[in-house]
Amino acid sequence: MFDHVGIAVSDFGKSVRFYQAALEPLGYRLEYNDEKAAMAGFGKPGAPQLWLNKGAKSSSVHFAVSADNRKAVGAFHAAALKVGGRDNGAPGPRPDYGPTYYAAFVYDPDGNNVEAVCQRAE
Repeated sequence: MFDHVGIAVSDFGKSVRFYQAALEPLGYRLEYNDEKAAMAGFGKPGAPQLWLNKGAKSSSVHFAVSADNRKAVGAFHAAALKVGGRDNGAPGPRPDYGPTYYAAFVYDPDGNNVEAVCQRAE
C-alpha cells in the first residue's frame, strides 16, 4: 500500500545511527543521507522507503518493517536496544495478530513505536 513513509526526528544524527543499527539485521540500509538538509532515507538497495527529517515532533507514529525470518526479528530488537532504543515488546509470537505473526517492538529516540515482523511459519 505505501510507497514510503516520512517521520520527523528531533536529533537527526542520533536517529540516523539508531535506524542504521536497528534496520541492518532486516536487510535495510542507509540509501540517502544529506546532513545539511537533515534528510535520510532507508530501504533496500536503491529504494529508500523510510525517510527521516529534522523537524518539530508533533506526535508519535507506529510502523512495521518486514523481516525475512524470526531470527532477523530478534536481531532487530537486540540492535535497537544496543543503540538506545527502549523495549516495547520482546521478540515472540503474537497469536492475536495472526497464526504465524512473530514480532518485536521498540521505541526509537523520539518515542515512535517501531516493529519488526515476520509472518512466515518457521
